[in-house]
Amino acid sequence: MTNYTLEEKDSFTVLGIGTELKSHYTDYAGIIKEKSDFWTAVKQDGRLDSLKALATNDYIFVVNEAVNNKMMHYAGVMTEQTLPEADRVIQFPKGEYLVVKGEAKNAEELSNMLTGIAFGQVLPEAKDFAYVGGPNASVEMGERNGVLFGEMWIPVVRK
Repeated sequence: MTNYTLEEKDSFTVLGIGTELKSHYTDYAGIIKEKSDFWTAVKQDGRLDSLKALATNDYIFVVNEAVNNKMMHYAGVMTEQTLPEADRVIQFPKGEYLVVKGEAKNAEELSNMLTGIAFGQVLPEAKDFAYVGGPNASVEMGERNGVLFGEMWIPVVRK
């Protein structure tokens, strides 16, 4: 099994700008294209920069959350502030989180890789903990030697 840790985290808030993913949840190519198109748009139109200006740290959150039976995808930052163009204040609960670390050459590759490892390898093989819903996020934490590094944070409960 790939390297992962379980970490206790305090509750935190992410301010997000989002989109509804319309592809079927098993249509990975469709979902990846929708996410890619969304990120291209929020970078080009300045919404991501507006969020980053309010951030309490340098982390960029790529959040997935089911809201009212819709698959939602958000670009977000940790902040207590708000923006008119923001779609949602996302509350992450205090508790135990599955944390998968990784690095990649760009943000899209990092998010897709961390999501694939967490949901495709770690969670299906986990015997003593489970994901039972709620927001989850891949977190871009910084860059070193030209490589982006980050983590996937998924709230879990003990079985």
